[in-house]
Amino acid sequence: MKISILKHELNDSIQNVSKAISSRTTIPILSGIKIDVSYQGVTLTASDTDISIQSFIPVEDDKQTIVQIEKIGSVVLPAKFFIEMIKKLPSEFIEIEVKEHFQTFIRSGATDIQMVGLDPEEFPVLPTIEENEVLSINGDLLKTMIKQTVFAISTNESTPILTGILWNLSGNELKFAATDRHRLASRTATIQVESEARFNNVVIAGKTLNELSKIVPDQNTIVDIVVSDNQVLFKIDRVLFYSRILDGIYPDTSKIIPQNYKTELVLDTKKLTEAIDRAYLLSREEKTNIVLLLTKEDGSIEISSSSTQLGKVTEQLDAREFNGEPLRITFNSKYMLDVLKVIESEYIFIGFTGAMSPIIIKPTDHQNSLHLILPYRTPQV
Repeated sequence: MKISILKHELNDSIQNVSKAISSRTTIPILSGIKIDVSYQGVTLTASDTDISIQSFIPVEDDKQTIVQIEKIGSVVLPAKFFIEMIKKLPSEFIEIEVKEHFQTFIRSGATDIQMVGLDPEEFPVLPTIEENEVLSINGDLLKTMIKQTVFAISTNESTPILTGILWNLSGNELKFAATDRHRLASRTATIQVESEARFNNVVIAGKTLNELSKIVPDQNTIVDIVVSDNQVLFKIDRVLFYSRILDGIYPDTSKIIPQNYKTELVLDTKKLTEAIDRAYLLSREEKTNIVLLLTKEDGSIEISSSSTQLGKVTEQLDAREFNGEPLRITFNSKYMLDVLKVIESEYIFIGFTGAMSPIIIKPTDHQNSLHLILPYRTPQV
């Protein structure tokens, strides 16, 4: 194998596939990046068995030559060293040559590097997925849906299914949901499907979707998604991102969402965020994160928290709307801040069914998001 390739194109592809490399793998070959050279271009692959990422670099793009191929072939190079070295090479073009026993020579400007490569035949084969039904979603929307739900996943590995985001598709409505049993985040969107597609209980690890978000470009890119029995494939430009679907049945969270409220508030999102952020500073010192929300007779609300060491903070906020019964409720201020930071609406709706019942938070400018927080079962701060 022998090629000459543009450094920035190679580096971009390496950065994409490197997100699938685990530093804790017990399989030595998976600590490397596989490079396959054909006359069509160069394909880079990395895998940690849970996710696999493949990035393709064509010979030319927009009439610009990216890769010059003298000899086709394959090799696996140790990722940690390869990633860092390519970034630091001096020249615009990099020459890579693989000789006998996978000895690899990398040349750039006046720099000469020799690396010990591994046999590509030992690298695991990527999953085979039949592309019977393809879903298409705007990349910006996909990133938003992940951002607005992933913070609510569980970090407790003893319940693996809750470390993921639940995907359900009915017709052209895609719904994400995540819960750690103390809070719930859900987001729906209308997407393009080739037919009346439908699936339930597809759960993808939250950390996997975070890595996917980093690969999806910020500009308006369409992401094609193919779901099979135990794998899901995301196709983003020249990148293929495979993820394992988590085993198990996701709990039914629909029954805990109240349909009617005893108390309803509409508040300025920015002002509420800032007030709770200040209250959080004291509650965090107390290592409880507990904040009290109290409705006042004049239609305003009071937010307060205290620390035995530092003192107390109390703030008054005017409600844009206030309906229903007076309320006194305590909740985890960090959980509330996590929600407020992903809601882009100027005003938010908060519904309460009682001091010991779930708190519902929704944006006021659309019906696609719903967040739920369980209150603390303590009447005092």
